[in-house]
Amino acid sequence: MARKKYDESNNESDVDMTPMLDIVFILLIFFIVTTSFIKEEGLLVNRPKANKNAKSDAPVIVVTITESGLVSLNGKLVDIERLPARIESYLATNNTNSAVVIPSYDTTHDHVVQVIDKIKTFDQLTVSIGK
Repeated sequence: MARKKYDESNNESDVDMTPMLDIVFILLIFFIVTTSFIKEEGLLVNRPKANKNAKSDAPVIVVTITESGLVSLNGKLVDIERLPARIESYLATNNTNSAVVIPSYDTTHDHVVQVIDKIKTFDQLTVSIGK
Protein backbone atom coordinates (compact mmCIF):
# COMPACT_ATOMS: atom_id res chain seq x y z
CA MET A 1 0.00 0.00 0.00
CA ALA A 2 1.25 3.33 -0.91
CA ARG A 3 1.04 6.01 1.60
CA LYS A 4 -0.23 9.28 0.41
CA LYS A 5 1.81 12.18 1.42
CA TYR A 6 -0.31 14.92 2.91
CA ASP A 7 0.97 18.40 3.04
CA GLU A 8 0.35 19.44 6.50
CA SER A 9 -0.12 23.06 5.75
CA ASN A 10 -1.23 25.37 8.45
CA ASN A 11 -5.02 25.25 8.34
CA GLU A 12 -5.40 27.85 11.06
CA SER A 13 -6.86 31.05 9.72
CA ASP A 14 -5.71 34.35 11.19
CA VAL A 15 -7.95 37.40 11.29
CA ASP A 16 -6.22 40.52 10.03
CA MET A 17 -6.79 43.23 12.67
CA THR A 18 -5.38 46.11 10.64
CA PRO A 19 -8.67 47.23 9.01
CA MET A 20 -10.44 47.12 12.36
CA LEU A 21 -7.74 49.26 13.98
CA ASP A 22 -7.98 51.71 11.10
CA ILE A 23 -11.72 52.09 11.64
CA VAL A 24 -11.26 52.57 15.39
CA PHE A 25 -8.68 55.31 14.84
CA ILE A 26 -10.87 57.02 12.25
CA LEU A 27 -13.82 57.00 14.70
CA LEU A 28 -11.57 58.32 17.46
CA ILE A 29 -10.38 61.18 15.28
CA PHE A 30 -13.97 61.92 14.21
CA PHE A 31 -15.20 62.18 17.80
CA ILE A 32 -12.26 64.31 18.90
CA VAL A 33 -12.77 66.73 16.03
CA THR A 34 -16.54 67.03 16.43
CA THR A 35 -16.50 67.46 20.21
CA SER A 36 -17.16 71.02 21.25
CA PHE A 37 -15.61 72.26 24.43
CA ILE A 38 -17.79 74.83 26.14
CA LYS A 39 -16.30 77.17 28.67
CA GLU A 40 -18.82 77.61 31.43
CA GLU A 41 -19.24 81.12 32.73
CA GLY A 42 -20.04 81.92 36.30
CA LEU A 43 -19.68 84.41 39.08
CA LEU A 44 -17.76 83.91 42.27
CA VAL A 45 -20.01 85.11 45.06
CA ASN A 46 -18.93 85.45 48.68
CA ARG A 47 -22.02 84.84 50.75
CA PRO A 48 -22.12 86.42 54.19
CA LYS A 49 -22.88 84.32 57.23
CA ALA A 50 -26.26 84.79 58.82
CA ASN A 51 -26.21 87.03 61.85
CA LYS A 52 -29.45 86.62 63.76
CA ASN A 53 -28.55 88.91 66.64
CA ALA A 54 -27.84 92.08 64.72
CA LYS A 55 -30.89 94.06 63.74
CA SER A 56 -30.04 97.02 61.62
CA ASP A 57 -32.38 99.90 60.89
CA ALA A 58 -29.95 101.38 58.37
CA PRO A 59 -31.44 101.79 54.91
CA VAL A 60 -30.29 99.45 52.19
CA ILE A 61 -29.50 100.38 48.61
CA VAL A 62 -31.61 98.15 46.37
CA VAL A 63 -30.53 97.89 42.73
CA THR A 64 -32.80 95.85 40.46
CA ILE A 65 -31.98 94.75 36.93
CA THR A 66 -34.66 93.75 34.44
CA GLU A 67 -34.23 91.08 31.78
CA SER A 68 -33.68 93.79 29.16
CA GLY A 69 -30.86 95.36 31.21
CA LEU A 70 -32.73 98.33 32.69
CA VAL A 71 -31.35 99.31 36.09
CA SER A 72 -33.29 100.94 38.90
CA LEU A 73 -31.98 102.27 42.20
CA ASN A 74 -34.50 102.02 45.07
CA GLY A 75 -37.35 101.84 42.57
CA LYS A 76 -36.23 104.74 40.36
CA LEU A 77 -34.96 104.02 36.86
CA VAL A 78 -31.34 105.02 36.34
CA ASP A 79 -28.80 104.77 33.53
CA ILE A 80 -26.00 102.33 34.31
CA GLU A 81 -23.39 105.04 33.68
CA ARG A 82 -25.11 107.39 36.15
CA LEU A 83 -25.44 104.70 38.83
CA PRO A 84 -22.28 105.69 40.80
CA ALA A 85 -23.42 109.34 40.92
CA ARG A 86 -26.87 108.33 42.17
CA ILE A 87 -25.35 106.05 44.81
CA GLU A 88 -23.03 108.85 45.92
CA SER A 89 -25.93 111.27 46.32
CA TYR A 90 -27.88 108.59 48.23
CA LEU A 91 -24.92 107.99 50.56
CA ALA A 92 -24.64 111.73 51.20
CA THR A 93 -28.12 111.77 52.73
CA ASN A 94 -28.32 108.24 54.20
CA ASN A 95 -25.89 106.33 56.35
CA THR A 96 -25.74 102.79 54.96
CA ASN A 97 -23.10 100.18 54.31
CA SER A 98 -24.97 97.57 52.28
CA ALA A 99 -26.29 97.26 48.76
CA VAL A 100 -28.46 94.49 47.34
CA VAL A 101 -28.47 93.65 43.64
CA ILE A 102 -31.64 91.88 42.51
CA PRO A 103 -31.34 90.69 38.91
CA SER A 104 -34.24 89.30 36.93
CA TYR A 105 -34.08 85.60 36.09
CA ASP A 106 -33.36 86.27 32.41
CA THR A 107 -30.76 89.00 32.98
CA THR A 108 -27.41 88.35 31.35
CA HIS A 109 -24.33 87.96 33.51
CA ASP A 110 -22.77 90.91 31.72
CA HIS A 111 -25.38 93.33 33.08
CA VAL A 112 -25.04 91.97 36.61
CA VAL A 113 -21.24 92.21 36.54
CA GLN A 114 -21.39 95.79 35.22
CA VAL A 115 -23.72 96.84 38.05
CA ILE A 116 -21.62 95.09 40.72
CA ASP A 117 -18.46 96.73 39.35
CA LYS A 118 -20.11 100.16 39.58
CA ILE A 119 -21.18 99.51 43.18
CA LYS A 120 -17.77 98.15 44.20
CA THR A 121 -16.19 101.54 43.51
CA PHE A 122 -17.57 102.48 46.94
CA ASP A 123 -15.38 100.78 49.55
CA GLN A 124 -17.84 101.20 52.43
CA LEU A 125 -20.60 99.22 50.66
CA THR A 126 -21.05 95.49 51.02
CA VAL A 127 -22.67 94.02 47.90
CA SER A 128 -25.19 91.18 48.18
CA ILE A 129 -27.17 89.40 45.49
CA GLY A 130 -30.84 88.77 46.12
CA LYS A 131 -33.75 87.11 44.41
